[in-house]
Amino acid sequence: MRHLPKHLRPRWRYLGVGIEGWPDADFDRGAFQREVWYAAQNLVGDAGSAAIDLSVYGFAFEDGAGYAVVRVRRGEVSRGRAVLACVREVDGHPVGVTVRGVSGTVRACEERYIRRPPELSEENTVAFEGAERPAVERNDRVDVRVESGFAGATGHDLN
Repeated sequence: MRHLPKHLRPRWRYLGVGIEGWPDADFDRGAFQREVWYAAQNLVGDAGSAAIDLSVYGFAFEDGAGYAVVRVRRGEVSRGRAVLACVREVDGHPVGVTVRGVSGTVRACEERYIRRPPELSEENTVAFEGAERPAVERNDRVDVRVESGFAGATGHDLN
């Protein structure tokens, strides 16, 4: 089977995506891909989802932070960004998804938007709501363990 000529091949853009969740969140590429497909189907329907053709290429997630490289058709970047904004949880874990940037190749996407120094996380005990509680500190954010899971805080919230 022969390849299509270059002018007939589909054109792609690659979205560098940041993923943030609670420190105990754990899911894989397949679960994230499934949630992206569900979000696309719910937002733009079956025909729109097929036109956008979102696929997760690169993926890494651990300790509540990660990234993904998501492929989208060239003319559908804005709808692809809208779909990613609709992803609120993966495998029951709430997540925040942000598009860091758009690129024409996977390599350029990874070099520009993914290769960043990792956030340093440190486990401490903090005073929160009048009690000593375990917490995970990442930069200026603090995730405090409470009875129902985690509560997000900053240094100003801790006493």
